[in-house]
Amino acid sequence: MSSPDSAARRVLRIGIIGCGEIAQVAHIPNINFLSHLFRTTYLCDISKDALEHCSTKVNGSIPNTTTDPEVLCSSDEVDVVLIANADAYHVEHGLLALKNNKYCLIEKPAAVCFRDLDRLVEAEKSSKGKVFVGTMRRFTSAFVDAVQEVGGFDKILYARVRDIIGPNSVFVDQSGTFPQKFSDFSDSDTQDRLKREDDIQHQALDKEFGVPVTPESRRMLRVLGGLGTHDLSAMREIIGMPRGVSGAMLTFPGIFSVLFDYGNFCVTYESGFVNVPEFDAHIEVYSPDKIVRVEFDTPYVKGLPTVMVVKEKVGDSGFQKRKVRKTYEDAYVLELKELYRCVVEGDLPKTSAADARNDIELFRMILQAGADRYR
Repeated sequence: MSSPDSAARRVLRIGIIGCGEIAQVAHIPNINFLSHLFRTTYLCDISKDALEHCSTKVNGSIPNTTTDPEVLCSSDEVDVVLIANADAYHVEHGLLALKNNKYCLIEKPAAVCFRDLDRLVEAEKSSKGKVFVGTMRRFTSAFVDAVQEVGGFDKILYARVRDIIGPNSVFVDQSGTFPQKFSDFSDSDTQDRLKREDDIQHQALDKEFGVPVTPESRRMLRVLGGLGTHDLSAMREIIGMPRGVSGAMLTFPGIFSVLFDYGNFCVTYESGFVNVPEFDAHIEVYSPDKIVRVEFDTPYVKGLPTVMVVKEKVGDSGFQKRKVRKTYEDAYVLELKELYRCVVEGDLPKTSAADARNDIELFRMILQAGADRYR
């Protein structure tokens, strides 16, 4: 029997811009799963084949479809806009959502240059909507618990952030969602995306970071904006912003390393891709008497939990190790639940547009520290 609270619960209508891999593997299935909170009512993509395919994946009534993001954002049948298309359009379509007073979940990165990110922050000031950036690892219960554990440290000695993963296609192929790729879009669509990407990269690297614009620096910016956003955003929440970067070995493709300066301690950040199909992503923080580690698994296979491991001194010579897993709910589900709460209660999310500006500051620190590689 439904409780009075559940009977009165508002179901938010979501419009999704971008029907590619992440929408097919994560967003549409999870919205279906959370049907007591959300319903997909609109889909937008430049590919009509993608729209047709994804329409069949939506539970309940068939969603409206359009190739025009403005139509979706202005629709009375959409309460929340989920932006999951090419990175170059995240800001533009976020601005459309805010113009129409809609909350929007923007897949990471919201932006990779200050100019574009600041446009979102400014647009929020005159909108009833807000930006929720999709750095979903920060909403897992294990990570939230770890933030509290580390917050109780008297002193931090060292921390390590690692994200070295195998081919993403391996995890996607085992997700059980059978995503498809489509190519029914025009050359002008491709050229528009490339032109936007070129403008954004020059703005970030040349005008804002003072880093040479080369194929290698462009690629590094894309990696930091993609995989790196998850790591750096979570690092900021659990131990704060660093003073600077003491050194960076930006050996990519492959595995790159960064040494962050936190004044009284350092943090090593290792990331990259290998051919071994393993997902090695964790944050580990050391104090004199306790070590806290958060272990993340691939988000593409549903139900793999994030866990917290705590190692600590007991008495004068004792030792104990705790492994805490409060839930099997995965990061995307927990992120959507927090999105629901923020929209219904009118709250500003912790992963706001203003918060995301700090990620760009870290991109700047890293690329400037390793800029000699691009000269």
